[in-house]
Parts: sequence; structure tokens; C-alpha cells
Amino acid sequence: MSLITFSDRLSKFLMIAAATWAFGLSLLVMGNIIGRSVFDSPIYGTAEIVAASIVIIVYLQAGYAIRSRSMLKADFLVIRLPDKVQRILLAIGYLLGAAFFLMIITGGWAESVASYVDGEFEGEGALRVPSWPARWTVLIGSALAMINYLVMAYIDVFRPNEFDSD
Repeated sequence: MSLITFSDRLSKFLMIAAATWAFGLSLLVMGNIIGRSVFDSPIYGTAEIVAASIVIIVYLQAGYAIRSRSMLKADFLVIRLPDKVQRILLAIGYLLGAAFFLMIITGGWAESVASYVDGEFEGEGALRVPSWPARWTVLIGSALAMINYLVMAYIDVFRPNEFDSD
């Protein structure tokens, strides 16, 4: 299995996992609202779970957003340039995107390890949520995003499909 196929399958799987998680969160929030308003019995810890989950959902979907070309892109000037210049600018953009996510990984590595080792928690009161799943999801999601930017650079700059023979 090639790196492109692997990143595509992993990106899709994580996107589905994030969508499922978001659906579960919506049920949790709805249950909390109904419990609070109808039964005067809220689901304690809903705010803490939702706050931690938003970060997880975003980073689980980042790789898919990049690979499916859904990331915000202002190319209104670039499309008017010659093909060779477009390829160079795409390569620069993809490499900058990969470098950005590499900086997130290198900047967050020590804190992620420490949050797991130290058993760091967030939230006070009804529910304390462990911090390490969100921190590690940021690292894993950033790694996949970085790989997908490099895959996109390879595909868009070198255009390997143009050279395939049928």
C-alpha cells in the first residue's frame, strides 16, 4: 500500500470518527438541555467534555480537509499565472503548511508527554477530564496533516497520473 493510499484511508477513517464523535456530542448536549429543563437534573460535566472534544474533532478532521482540498485557499491570482509558476507556488504553499504542522508537533511534544505522565486533568467540579487525549490528538492530527500536505505537493507538483500508462 502506498503512502498516498494509506493517508487517504486514514484521513477518511478519522473524519468519520470525528463526525461520529460530533454526533455523540450533540446527543449529550441535547440530553443535558432536556435533563436541565424538563427534569431539573443536568448531565454533569457536559461543558468539560464538549470543550475537550472540540479540539479533538478539529484535529481528527484536519488531514481529510487538506487531502480533499477543502482547506481555505485564495487562488484568484494564482490561476491566472502560467502552469509552471502555479506548480512552484503550490509547492511553496504545501511546504509552508507542512512546516506549520511540524511546528505544532515539535512545540507540543513535551507538553503532551508530560500531560500523560503527570495525569493532567482539566475542569473543576462535577467532572475532571484528562488532558492527554486532546493533546495527543493534536499531535497525531498534525502529523497526518503534515503528511497530507507533502502528498498534495507530490501530486500537484509532479503530477504522477500524467505519466501513468493505461
